[in-house]
Amino acid sequence: MYAYIKGKIVSRNDTQLVIDNNGIGYLINCPFAISSTLGANGDEATVYVYQSVREDDISLFGFASADQKDIFLKLITVSGIGPKVAHNICSALTPEQIALAVMGNNVSILSSVKGLGKKSAEKIIVELRDKLKGQTKGGSVAATVIPAASSGKAAASAMGTVADDAIGALMVLDYREQEAAEAVATAYEEGITLEALIKKALKIASGSKFS
Repeated sequence: MYAYIKGKIVSRNDTQLVIDNNGIGYLINCPFAISSTLGANGDEATVYVYQSVREDDISLFGFASADQKDIFLKLITVSGIGPKVAHNICSALTPEQIALAVMGNNVSILSSVKGLGKKSAEKIIVELRDKLKGQTKGGSVAATVIPAASSGKAAASAMGTVADDAIGALMVLDYREQEAAEAVATAYEEGITLEALIKKALKIASGSKFS
């Protein structure tokens, strides 16, 4: 199983990319929306890859980042979502947008991807949220790391919901529950939207992940 392939970009088209590594050319399924972010032909690039093995086919699917590959790996655990559909989703939406759609129950964001219908989008949201429930300890994780709102019970409840959804979004992106909770606690401020909180917490979490 390959983790990534590092080499020179030889050629690409709308759907595939060729990377030369020590004289071996790897043909990788990689939509132009992804391959265009890797550099120009002749440039050195690192392509994160997933190897799909079927009875009649062995294929490589390419990604521009580890986060993009991680969300792909979660998508293909959803029943009825194969590598090609999951790859289309990853080429059309950022990992953050996918996580936000899952935690925000936003079917329209996912169903905007070509080839992904409403029922499949709903299935992705339900199954990924169910998997997250199985990974968490239960209850409001946010309550353990974020002080209660001083403006009353309703505000505290709303804060907990937004924070817990943001923690879930980071877990969709393969962060552990504790590190996600700590990043959200650092990023949280009163009145912040879920999308803004996810983006802010992700910057904090990704910084600590590689420090």
